[in-house]
Amino acid sequence: MPMTNRFDAIVIGAGAAGMMTAAVAGQLGRSVALVDHAEKLAEKIRISGGGRCNFTNVNAGPANFLSANPHFCRSALARYTAADFIALVRRHGIAFHEKHRGQLFCDHSAEDIIRMLVRECEMGGVQWFRPCAVSAVTHEAGEFVLATDAGSLRAPKLVIATGGLSIPKIGATDFGYRIARQFGHKIIETRPGLVPLTFNGEQWAPFATLAGASLEVEIETGVGEGRKSARGHFLEDLLFTHRGLSGPAVLQISSYWAGGTAITLDLAAGRDLRAELLAAKAGSRQQLNTVVESLLPARLASTWLALQPAWTAAATRRIAEASDKLLGELAASLTAWSLVPTGTEGYRKAEVTLGGVDTRELNQTSMESLKQPGLHFVGEVMDVTGWLGGYNFQWAWASGHACGSSL
Repeated sequence: MPMTNRFDAIVIGAGAAGMMTAAVAGQLGRSVALVDHAEKLAEKIRISGGGRCNFTNVNAGPANFLSANPHFCRSALARYTAADFIALVRRHGIAFHEKHRGQLFCDHSAEDIIRMLVRECEMGGVQWFRPCAVSAVTHEAGEFVLATDAGSLRAPKLVIATGGLSIPKIGATDFGYRIARQFGHKIIETRPGLVPLTFNGEQWAPFATLAGASLEVEIETGVGEGRKSARGHFLEDLLFTHRGLSGPAVLQISSYWAGGTAITLDLAAGRDLRAELLAAKAGSRQQLNTVVESLLPARLASTWLALQPAWTAAATRRIAEASDKLLGELAASLTAWSLVPTGTEGYRKAEVTLGGVDTRELNQTSMESLKQPGLHFVGEVMDVTGWLGGYNFQWAWASGHACGSSL
C-alpha cells in the first residue's frame, strides 16, 4: 500500500480498544491509520490472565462497571455483547475455556487474541505506524494534524485509545488525558483500580507470616468519594502478602475502596462459625486450636489465636473449657474482621485505572466528544472501569466497536 499522510480516521493506541476500533472502521471502508509508541504490540493483552488473556466475561453487563456516569456504558455493551466477541474468537479458530464465574480464557496463549486483532485490522486495510510517537495534536481546517516520528498525519476523525496509567513499565502514560484536556474535556480524578491493598508495618506485623496463604472470603467496603451508589460486596479468594492483602477479593474491592475507610472480611464465608464452635464445645474433647484449625487454614488459625492473650491461653485447652463468650468473640473477630488499609500498591501493580475522561461529555453511541467534533475516546481512557474477570476487555471491544462503526 502506498504511504500517505491523510486518512479518514487516525487511532492513537494499538491496544485492545484501539485495534478493535481500527479493524471495524477499516472493514467498513474507511482509510485508517493506527499509531502506537510501544516497541511491543498490545503488551497489556499479552500479560493478561497469566498470559492466557481473560478476554471477556459471559455475564458482562452495566452492573459490572463503575463510573461517575453509570448509564453511559449501557448502549455500547448492549450493541456488542460478550456473545458477539465470542463469535469473532470462534471464527478465528481460537480455543478457549470458562475458568471461573463466566471468565473466558484462551486455551493456549494471549498471543492468539493479538494475532486475531492484527488479522482483523489487515482485513480492513489499516495502515500501521509503530513504534511511532506523537509529539503534538492540533486541529485546523476541519482536520486533526498529528506531529509524529513518521511525519505529519491528518484526518477529520481522531480516536484516543491510549489507556490509563496502570503498569507504566509496559508503556502506560497520561497522553490520553492530556489530549482530552487540550480539547476542553474534564477528567474524573484517576486512581489505581484492581490493585492490592497495603498496611503499615506495625499494623501488619502479626499477619506478615501468613504471606502466601489464601482462602475464600466475603469482602465489602463502603462508598468511595463521588461514587455514592457504589458499595462493593464480593465472594472471592483472598491472598495474604508480606505487605497486605491481594487476590481476586481484594482486587475487586479496591475499586470501591476510598482512602481512610475500612474493609470488612468474613474469613468463614457462608458459614455460622459461632454455631460450629459451640457445637464442637458440646461434642468434642479436642483442644480449641485443633478445632479452629479444622475450620480454617492452619496457619491462619494459629496466627489468629495468638492475637489476644485470652485466646492464646485457651488455645491448648479443651474447647469444652472455653466460655461461650470467648468462642463468640473469637467467631465474631473472624467473620467481621474490619481493618483500614493505609494505601495500595499503586499503578505499578494496578490492572486498571479508575476515573478518566468524563463520559458526560461524550456521545454514548459513538464515543464522540460533545466538545470537539471528530474527536473520540475508547477503552480505559474513559471513566468506565469494569470488575476483575474479563469485564474491562469487554468494554474495550464494545466501545471500540461502537466508535469504529460510527466513523
